[in-house]
Amino acid sequence: MSLQIDRLWQGLLDTLMMVGVSSLAALLLGLPLAVILVITDRENLFANPLLNRLLGWLVNLFRSIPFLILMVALIPFTRMVVGTTYGVQAAIVPLTLAATPFFARIAEVSLREVDKGLVEAAQAMGFHRRHIIWHVLLPEARPGIVSGYTITLVTMINASAMAGAIGAGGLGDLAYRYGYQRFDTQVMITVIVVLVALVTLLQLAGDRLSRRLNHR
Repeated sequence: MSLQIDRLWQGLLDTLMMVGVSSLAALLLGLPLAVILVITDRENLFANPLLNRLLGWLVNLFRSIPFLILMVALIPFTRMVVGTTYGVQAAIVPLTLAATPFFARIAEVSLREVDKGLVEAAQAMGFHRRHIIWHVLLPEARPGIVSGYTITLVTMINASAMAGAIGAGGLGDLAYRYGYQRFDTQVMITVIVVLVALVTLLQLAGDRLSRRLNHR
C-alpha cells in the first residue's frame, strides 16, 4: 500500500511538472502570438496581411496534428532540445508545441471581442499603438484569456496522461503500467479520481479568477 502511494505521489508530481513547465511556456509564447494575430489583421493597429496569414497557417498546422502523432514526429527535435526522448523532460517539448497554438487561438478570440469603440477612443486620445495593446486590449480581454488558459491547462492534463502511456511518466504512465498491464482496477480508479479532482480544482480556480477580473 505504501509503495502504491509513493508511486501515485511521484506520478502526480511528474504530471504537475509536465503541465506546469509546458503551460508556462505556452502562456509566454501563445499570448504574444495571439496579440500579433490580432494587431496584424486588416485595418488593425499594425496591419500586415502577409504576416497574419503566415502565422495563421502555422497555428492551424500545429493545431490540426493529433497529439500522439505530434509526439512521434517531434522525436528528433525533442532529442536535440533535451537530449532524450523518454521521460518528463521529453514530454514537455511536444506538450508546449501542442498547447501554444491552441491557447493562441483562444486568446485571439478574446482579444477580438474587445469593444472596438474603446480602441478608437484610445486612438482619438492620442495613445500610441503599443499603449493601446497594454492598456486597452489586454486588460479588457483578461477574463476571456484566463478562461481560455484554464481550458488549455485541462487539455494539457489530458495530453500528459496520453504521453505518460507511451513512456513520458506521470499519472498516465502509472495507469498504463500498473493499472492496465497488470489488470489492477484499483490503480486505474485511483488515477482517474486524482485526474478528475485535479481538473475540477483547476477549472474552479480559473472560473473564479475570470469572474473577479470581469468588471463589465
